[in-house]
Amino acid sequence: MQITQDTAVTLKYRIATLAGKSLDSGHLSYLHGGYENIFPKVEAALHGQGVGVSIQLDLSADDAFGERDESLVRVIPKSEFPPGVKVGGQLQVAGEDAQPRVFNVVKIKGPEVHLDGNHELAGQALRFSCTVTDVRAATAEEIVHRHVHGAHGHQH
Repeated sequence: MQITQDTAVTLKYRIATLAGKSLDSGHLSYLHGGYENIFPKVEAALHGQGVGVSIQLDLSADDAFGERDESLVRVIPKSEFPPGVKVGGQLQVAGEDAQPRVFNVVKIKGPEVHLDGNHELAGQALRFSCTVTDVRAATAEEIVHRHVHGAHGHQH
């Protein structure tokens, strides 16, 4: 089966720096066809391919996790900080658009807590390598939910 609109695609992937340092690897499944479940350039390169195909793409920061946005760096008073969350933890805070956003706790210094809402790989060019391990027709429920269910996909 070829990778086309509304197919569930499973990949074995690796994300690395352009110098080759491995940052992440594993398996993932995504719904193909513009559902924003994977980097658009990766989706475009995989369109029309099938099981066994391998690709390697160098992605600019804009094509990967985006440029760093310094407006997503916040300092809050420790008195407003929930107990139990430590450096390396995450905190959900309303963004400037009032929508909930996940912030990483990067530093606790005296009476201040430093938060960063950027993805940890934001601002970095990356090398994305993958091999297609499975392609199948997506279920009607997956299409409605806009993501793959089950192994390597979303769990409800």
